[in-house]
Amino acid sequence: MKKILFTLFLTFALSLSVNAATWNAADRVPVVGKQILSKNNLPADTVFKISESAQNSEFIDDNLVIYVPETDLETAGNDNEVAAIVSHEIGLIINASASKKEVLGTLASALTGASNSDTGLWLQEFSMNKLSEKEEMTADITGVDLMIAAGYNPLARIVTLTKEQATTMELLTGKIPNAKRAMYVYDYLVYNYPSKVKAGYNCQEYRNFLAYAQPTIDERNSNKKKLEKFQKEQAKLKQERAKQIATFKATGGLTGWDASYTILKNLYESSETK
Repeated sequence: MKKILFTLFLTFALSLSVNAATWNAADRVPVVGKQILSKNNLPADTVFKISESAQNSEFIDDNLVIYVPETDLETAGNDNEVAAIVSHEIGLIINASASKKEVLGTLASALTGASNSDTGLWLQEFSMNKLSEKEEMTADITGVDLMIAAGYNPLARIVTLTKEQATTMELLTGKIPNAKRAMYVYDYLVYNYPSKVKAGYNCQEYRNFLAYAQPTIDERNSNKKKLEKFQKEQAKLKQERAKQIATFKATGGLTGWDASYTILKNLYESSETK
């Protein structure tokens, strides 16, 4: 009997070892991405590509190509966490943040090429910078809506955010990485999807986040005015996200910023060939 139990245990251990060795976040992106698209009724011809650096997603031959940063995938340890990263990138597209930067970048090239104007230089610098924190946070909560519809644990977005390397200021102040963004996601889920928060997420990074966030949560819950303000803000956010996703579906994934980018790009390329 002992020999049988030992054999079963050894087989189980070996299977875990094989799975750990073969699982790769980058390899899971197309599979997880397809699941998110399918369950949310988003354009099925969307293509996912891994990029070595931050790169704006774009339309190529009428197909939407979404670039997933390789460095972000380093924080993913399972499919839920891959879904968190992929959904965030889709969220940037749905919210038109990525398209807006493309418009500004193309406009900047046209202006600087024509007159080297201060406006053109400013736009060029702005378009090359990272997206604003507000745009990133909005994409985070759009992403968790997509994750939930696709059957993934939305708390994984908090985990991937807090797995990122802490900044010098975060280290000095004792904050967890991306504390503000992680709290923004948590608050959205607490109000709109309480059952998902109750179900929890079994990992140390999530437990660390809860320990950090608990004083803020306790203070808000004990203050009637703060709690009422919180509830009103979260209800509004949920409506905004639903409207944004519905608009994206209705247009087949093409936003006003995308149309502007196409026009500007054609005008700029036409002027370059003359």
